[in-house]
Amino acid sequence: MTTNVDTYLMEGCGRCPLGGTADCKVHKWTSALELLRAIVLDCGLIEEVKWGVPCYTFQNANVLLVSAFNEYCSISFFKGSLLSNSQGLLEKPGPNSQAARLIKFTNIEKIRSHEADIKTCIFEAIEVEKAGLKVKFQKNPEPIPEELEKKFEEDPVLKTAFESLTPGRQRGYILHFSAPKQSKTRVSRIEKCIGKILNGEGLNDKYSRKKSIR
Repeated sequence: MTTNVDTYLMEGCGRCPLGGTADCKVHKWTSALELLRAIVLDCGLIEEVKWGVPCYTFQNANVLLVSAFNEYCSISFFKGSLLSNSQGLLEKPGPNSQAARLIKFTNIEKIRSHEADIKTCIFEAIEVEKAGLKVKFQKNPEPIPEELEKKFEEDPVLKTAFESLTPGRQRGYILHFSAPKQSKTRVSRIEKCIGKILNGEGLNDKYSRKKSIR
């Protein structure tokens, strides 16, 4: 798994079969990711790599991730639901997302034109951490198995990727993971599918080999 941001920008997170290849989705968004990185660092956050992707912290608290998906790159705020979203840029990764919020970018021009708004969100997220605010979670309406919930707690990137899937793909995975009676079998199924989820694919999809765009 990638442990350095420069390596991430060159080779991806290293968590799916496309990592380190020309087909890695990070290569579609290299320039945009570099600009987002510069904007975030300009706000005074500490740069680390967690779960194979750039993670930015304030006083050891996770504030946001900068990452690439197949159709967009994004800034993902861990406690985005607590932000005012006065700029109207923040979106839920999925309909059942309770804490995380994304700003999605499909071109570098959007980043440049909204740089001030992006910084406003970042500074507000820092204030949330300074105030010690917490997200109050409600019971998830989806019948997600406990083993998958635990993986989400351990790996926010996986949670965001899962919530970004279409409802049908989410349901397919949930049914597949929930079917075994033994917990260790459910865990095994989840671990075998992590790469596909991170790549934005459904249970029965094959890994796509789309041409990279730099």
